[in-house]
Amino acid sequence: MNGWISVVGAVVVMVILRDVFHTLWHPTRRGGLSRIVIVALWRLSARTGPRRRAAGIVGPLGMACVMAMWACGVALGWAVIYWPHMPEGFVFSSALEPAEHSRPVDALYVSLVMVGTLGLGDIAPAESWLRVVAPLEALVGFALLTATVSWVLGVFPSLARRRTLALRICHLRRAALTDEELNSDAGAAVLDALAGDVARVSVDFAQYPESYYFHDGTSGSALAPNIGYVAELTDRTRNSRHPRTRIASAVLAAALDDLATVLDERFLRTRGERPRILAAYARDHGVEAPHTDERE
Repeated sequence: MNGWISVVGAVVVMVILRDVFHTLWHPTRRGGLSRIVIVALWRLSARTGPRRRAAGIVGPLGMACVMAMWACGVALGWAVIYWPHMPEGFVFSSALEPAEHSRPVDALYVSLVMVGTLGLGDIAPAESWLRVVAPLEALVGFALLTATVSWVLGVFPSLARRRTLALRICHLRRAALTDEELNSDAGAAVLDALAGDVARVSVDFAQYPESYYFHDGTSGSALAPNIGYVAELTDRTRNSRHPRTRIASAVLAAALDDLATVLDERFLRTRGERPRILAAYARDHGVEAPHTDERE
């Protein structure tokens, strides 16, 4: 029976590690538990209305909850592994009475000491297999800390790139470029730069899907209400007589299609065409749909 209890603990640890792997190191797949936590917070925030959602705590709060879930899950899983083998599988300091320190809370204490690499030494593994398993927990704890720090450091630059693109689109909108200005080498260069920026944002959404649930700030720095203007630019330059502008417009349209595909497959599930997906993206972020043709 004790062996089966330890197996349950090992299964808990493996489930958590699998979620960490698919969330941080295998971006073509989505983590199961982490996605459930963040999406649940996002949908809960939607019930408070778009304006309250604009407070923008869902993204950072969701990541904090996921990291806490990972740490607690690993610690609890290893505690379940240790508990059936206490006290005979461990050695205790002279100040402790083994029979009085073999409860589940003591197993959790040992697990937290191991995962935190504290090495207090008042309770230490004695059986040979435990002397191997316990240091493995310390290694997992160190790897988990490193991975979560890298996760945070990766997500926030992706947010900066997205907000930079939104500001760039706003600047172009305020500049009110004419068709004559767009149908030139300078206009083609603008469209080329936009295509590159849109492609980078598509990669960011695929690499860091949790960034979707972060607030972008005001409408001037948010991508959702502004991305429709990029689609408008492609419509205006699609049949340009200027060869470079026409090519740049086609590349930009392809980049927008890729962005819409990523948004739909990972977050929205509309199974519609690009205009419908971009409109759904805007609505999901509590803003008015971008000005695009809704016909599919």
